[in-house]
Amino acid sequence: MVAREKTRFVCQACGAVAAKWVGRCEACGAWNSLVEEVAAARPAALGRAPAPGRGIALVGLAGSAPPPPRLVTGIAEFDRVLGGGLVPGGAALVGGDPGIGKSTLMLQAAARLAASGQEVIYITGEESVEQVRLRARRLNLAAAPLELAAATHLPDIAATLESRRGVGLVVIDSIQTMWLDNFDAIPGTLTQVRASGFELIRLAKNIGFSLVLVGHVTKDGAIAGPRVLEHMVDAVLYFEGERGHQFRILRGVKNRYGATDEIGVFEMTDHGLAEVANPSALFLAERRGNVAGSAVFAGIEGTRPVLLEVQALLAPNAGGAPRRAVIGWDGGRLAMLLAVLEARCGLRLAGNDVYLNIAGGLRISEPAADLAVAAALISASSDTPTRPDHVYFGEVGLSGEIRQVAQAEARLREAAKLGFAGASLPRHLARGAKRLAAPAGLRLEEIGHLGDLLAQFAIGSAPRAKPAEPAR
Repeated sequence: MVAREKTRFVCQACGAVAAKWVGRCEACGAWNSLVEEVAAARPAALGRAPAPGRGIALVGLAGSAPPPPRLVTGIAEFDRVLGGGLVPGGAALVGGDPGIGKSTLMLQAAARLAASGQEVIYITGEESVEQVRLRARRLNLAAAPLELAAATHLPDIAATLESRRGVGLVVIDSIQTMWLDNFDAIPGTLTQVRASGFELIRLAKNIGFSLVLVGHVTKDGAIAGPRVLEHMVDAVLYFEGERGHQFRILRGVKNRYGATDEIGVFEMTDHGLAEVANPSALFLAERRGNVAGSAVFAGIEGTRPVLLEVQALLAPNAGGAPRRAVIGWDGGRLAMLLAVLEARCGLRLAGNDVYLNIAGGLRISEPAADLAVAAALISASSDTPTRPDHVYFGEVGLSGEIRQVAQAEARLREAAKLGFAGASLPRHLARGAKRLAAPAGLRLEEIGHLGDLLAQFAIGSAPRAKPAEPAR
């Protein structure tokens, strides 16, 4: 019996299904995101009696297995984020905004792996073969023994992959261009992306090659694209950065075979993406230590300590609501920190426009940056530069106290390696039951409250106003 077909409307932002078209998705609130699709009717329910000889094997928790083998691409920053390299039979998703450099990164990784003797297939659905060859010549990769094809019809691609054995890596650029005959939806819709991704992942696990899917994520969220595949793949990597900035950050947000929140730092050059082995030195290369409003934050990205410059600028506001502009940090956390500085330390900032920037293009989210941001704001307010050989890290509470943060010793080692002589950190980190092991030559200054930080700039906390006595 032929399955009946019915029409449905699927939101391309969240995947919600509606019976009729509406201008706004009721699930996520996106406008004009519903696309009409034709789906087969639901198959008949499974019978109650199981077929003889069918079932699944159940095992206990006890037991062990050797770690999975790795395909090392030779690009250290890329392999670091993956946890040591690609895993045979594993699937990774590399997402990011269009034009950020995903295709360049994957072409370099595929060519490097092919040059090491592995069989690598690169399938592009967005460009022609000659366009990829032109990029390879620009990147000096034309001599790599890479097998290249321009195709979008997934059944043809699957037939080619099933006939090939011994392939180490398959790159699909991009998953939004793949399509199957089973669905009437156009390429790029959630139905096609989900079905194409599932078929490719099935092939990778059955045959045993490493699969990398490249996908675009638009900033306005009109097309969710590869986000529907995040639960299917083994690793999810996002390529971040500003197009006008030379730095690019490859961030791992999911990894079944390694640590999450790991980052790899690259620099976009005329000959492709170059690895940045010491991002701290690069982020601080243009720093001037005698300018008010600047402080060095000792942060942690994944397992890697990174030193960054926090820049703050205060400008008098002639009238109206003061402006708060933030680049690279959370604007809500800046508002909280400004309120704490005013309420707990008496620092008057309400009449100023506040501009905050994390130099280098990296976005940070850990609360440990609170103390460095506070130091930059106090420095800008007092027009007094921070010490050029000093770093800051610590979380600020609503009462102005400085709270403990993780991996303090790794932060201090990175600061000492780059020649810094002092660090301001939470007080109980230095006086805990297990005393903090500071590197030789690094001076530790304990900060228990934001008032202690103001004392470094010769600013005392303003006395609290006493409540007015009731009239007699």
